[in-house]
Amino acid sequence: MIGLIIIGDEILSGRRQDKHLAKAIELLGDRGMAVSWVRYVGDEPDRITADLRHALDSGDVVFSFGGIGATPDDHTRACAAQAWGQGLVLHPEAKELILKRCREMAEQEGAPFEPDSADTLRRLQMGFFPVGSTIIPNPYNGIPGFSLEGRVHFVPGFPVMAWPMVAWALDTLHRDLHGQGRQSERAVVVHGAIESRLTPLMLEIESHFAPIKVFSLPSVDHPVHGRHIELGVKGQGGQVDAAFDALVAGLTQLGASMGPVSVR
Repeated sequence: MIGLIIIGDEILSGRRQDKHLAKAIELLGDRGMAVSWVRYVGDEPDRITADLRHALDSGDVVFSFGGIGATPDDHTRACAAQAWGQGLVLHPEAKELILKRCREMAEQEGAPFEPDSADTLRRLQMGFFPVGSTIIPNPYNGIPGFSLEGRVHFVPGFPVMAWPMVAWALDTLHRDLHGQGRQSERAVVVHGAIESRLTPLMLEIESHFAPIKVFSLPSVDHPVHGRHIELGVKGQGGQVDAAFDALVAGLTQLGASMGPVSVR
């Protein structure tokens, strides 16, 4: 399974809108993969540590967004170390990448590069990762993220950095998973339907065509279809078509008024 942990008080307070979930769905979908679960957590070290411990224990591939900078509200690196049961250490490759970035910034400003300056030392804090970490390259500014166990990945909260880093991890570390989460869906609009009356049919379809799942998306004020339910099936393989045909047959027996069919 693929999980996401999205960290930051600014998301929970509404100061910023999360964009990572929608982009992760897109990136995974392009590779025949899918998001299985998502957790949002504020800048609270105990809660972050608990969620990261769950990620490490789960066996899932997990992407953690945010909190790997070097400001006082960036707790993710320390929380990851605590969840991992290891200390933080300056990763040698991260050190070189950060120093390279510092040199480039000094050149751009026309200033001498000072490797021992307070500013450089603060930037080097971003290279302190839990013992045993591996690097995730950052094509935007070179400041890397990191991975634990090759499957729990830590990237910045900035979309311009995070998204290509996630794509790199998916294509470099998890190519063997491509296509394993690819699903198809077929659904039909059922006019004026009541979910409770359709529930027995839904249960029958799921029982007969397991592991196909039936979904029901009701609407009470749709501008075209009015009150209706979008009723459908989703899953992998050829069973989707058979399950959908059985669903439509069951709706016909119930005398349901059906509208457009959608396929994804």
